[in-house]
Amino acid sequence: MQNKKLTTLACAAAFAALSGAANAQISGDTVKVGVLTDLSGTYSDLAGAGAVLATQMAIDDFMAEAKPAFKVEMVSADHQNKADIASNKAREWFEREGVDVATELVTTSTALAVMKIAKEMNRVALMSGPASTPITNEQCNDVTVHYTYDTYALANGTARAVTKQGGDTWYFLTADYAFGQALERDSSAVVTANGGKVLGSVRHPFPASDFSSFLLQAQASGAKIIGLANAGADTTNAIKQAAEFGITPKQALAGLLMFISDVHSLGLKNTQGMYLTTGFYWDLNDDTRAWSKRFFEKQNRMPTMVQAGQYSSVLHYLRAVQAIGSDDSAKVMTQMKKTPINDFFAKDGQIREDGRMVHDMYLVQVKKPEESKYPWDYYHVRQVIPAAEAFQPLSESRCPLIKN
Repeated sequence: MQNKKLTTLACAAAFAALSGAANAQISGDTVKVGVLTDLSGTYSDLAGAGAVLATQMAIDDFMAEAKPAFKVEMVSADHQNKADIASNKAREWFEREGVDVATELVTTSTALAVMKIAKEMNRVALMSGPASTPITNEQCNDVTVHYTYDTYALANGTARAVTKQGGDTWYFLTADYAFGQALERDSSAVVTANGGKVLGSVRHPFPASDFSSFLLQAQASGAKIIGLANAGADTTNAIKQAAEFGITPKQALAGLLMFISDVHSLGLKNTQGMYLTTGFYWDLNDDTRAWSKRFFEKQNRMPTMVQAGQYSSVLHYLRAVQAIGSDDSAKVMTQMKKTPINDFFAKDGQIREDGRMVHDMYLVQVKKPEESKYPWDYYHVRQVIPAAEAFQPLSESRCPLIKN
């Protein structure tokens, strides 16, 4: 009997030691998630406070689902769309505050800056809001995941659809920084590949409020389509001013990166008939509706694809940490890449070697006012663009991690 007791105690002690060893791989027994986003500027509607809320929802759902032995904490900050502020905050988080993962990072310039810090400090960067393809091409690294969408996917949807429907001459109104330039470049390639012509482009400061001179140049080009290679408040201001100057409907606008928050702000009367490409729509199916209604209860607006992608990316990260019992960046990245993503945001999503998360995208058309049956009923889904078609194939990758 005594021997049995000793054996039982020894087994218990061994189990406790193993558990302790596993937990010890979570630094400080706490996983810390940093949300670095635009809380006050051009992109605050499409990311901002909604991205912070989505992160907290992911943490809460993970804690209820996994009941982990470790704690999960969140910190957030406003990077003001400035690369130096973003990189300084990321370094402070990683060095002094024990942040394991920097997330969201809307605005390409801030994303590229934080990617370098994350690589240097061996932390993970999860990007939902940035769009530029250099993130997974020339600037790629092995600790970054580009999760929600990119300029290649946007061009592949909107520019292709509009060109094929007869919008075969284009003039671009472009935000003058890495994102706008990448979106113009990728869209121009799609227009040309589908038999269209690019008549020119003009670049505006980021952010901007007065688009009059830029729109008049676009008007003078005679192009059928004015491609808006910008986002957020820049896009909505350009659309409003194009209507005020009588440019539309004589020339059509193509919002190359538009969000449901933009449509809501402008109204269906001003946006009806526009095509746009999105990685998420709240009213797509029962799963998207269920999550979005939870989000709406706290935010009083439906989520954008950036906010929905933010939730999914953070939850996927936390599940990977739980699965391997470690917050070691290399191990977590390996787990994330080998595990398919199946939730309301993506079905059979996969993170590739270059850090690109590939999933289906959606070409949608904004409804006419009389077609909308209930609040936020804004889109006709015209086409599901399969993941393999939506994103740049690895065979075309310029990422140094990929050996073609």
